Amino acid sequence: DFGFDADFEHAKHELEKGDGAGNTFKATAKPVLIGTAVVGATTMVFGIIILLENLFGNVIPKLSIVQPEIILGLIMGGSVIYWFTGASTQAVVTGAYRAVVYIKEHMKLDATTASEKDSKEVVRICTVYAQKGMWNIFIVVFCFALALPFFNPYFFIGYLIGIAFFGLFQAIFMANAGGAWDNAKKIVEVDLRQKGTDLHAATVVGDTVGDPFKDTSSVAMNPVIKFTTLFGLLAVEIAVTMTNQSLKTGIGVFFFLVALVFVYRSFYAMRIPEEK
Repeated sequence: DFGFDADFEHAKHELEKGDGAGNTFKATAKPVLIGTAVVGATTMVFGIIILLENLFGNVIPKLSIVQPEIILGLIMGGSVIYWFTGASTQAVVTGAYRAVVYIKEHMKLDATTASEKDSKEVVRICTVYAQKGMWNIFIVVFCFALALPFFNPYFFIGYLIGIAFFGLFQAIFMANAGGAWDNAKKIVEVDLRQKGTDLHAATVVGDTVGDPFKDTSSVAMNPVIKFTTLFGLLAVEIAVTMTNQSLKTGIGVFFFLVALVFVYRSFYAMRIPEEK
């Protein structure tokens, strides 16, 4: 006896209201989280600019938006952000698919007790594919951050600005979209009471897409921005002080090719095979 009468008839309605409010709060708070990474990235960019100014001088004119190095860097940064959102979502999809396949193959409707072994195997499958996707993404982000400064430091400044700019707005979009899809399903189930209809099926699809949007890709943008700027600052400092141009080019090409290999792997190694 906890001193109150439980209202089980309306319990789901109250729980869904609380969960919906939580989704709204998360979607509002996550941009602040990503904003801290952007502030750090801005500081790192100015650190690189000051470093180049002290070494070479006359840096500001080369940072103009009309400079091809800056434009290409912005495009490159934006493309990496959109690749990241696709790769992280693909990792979630693949892990979920493998778990569902295992559950379908080992489902025992006549069992009287839950199988602890099967539960642990489902957790293992999800963990393995999450780690595979994480390693692919980390190696790509790490290698790009090391490769690009050895090609051109001004190109890399544009790249960092692109990562921070596109990453901020993509994270806000994904956090809001994921929360909206989740709340839409709650409204259909609880307020409209249309569970089992085509409208409900559509919102379930939206919520399935929205969960990796709001809980995976959007929040993971924070470490992507921070690690890129941190490793990039160290790489720029090494690159601009090297005098052997052939060695600089070789290092840049090596890390760039490694990054491209893992970009390929992030999709094709994680691809779901067709059922026979």
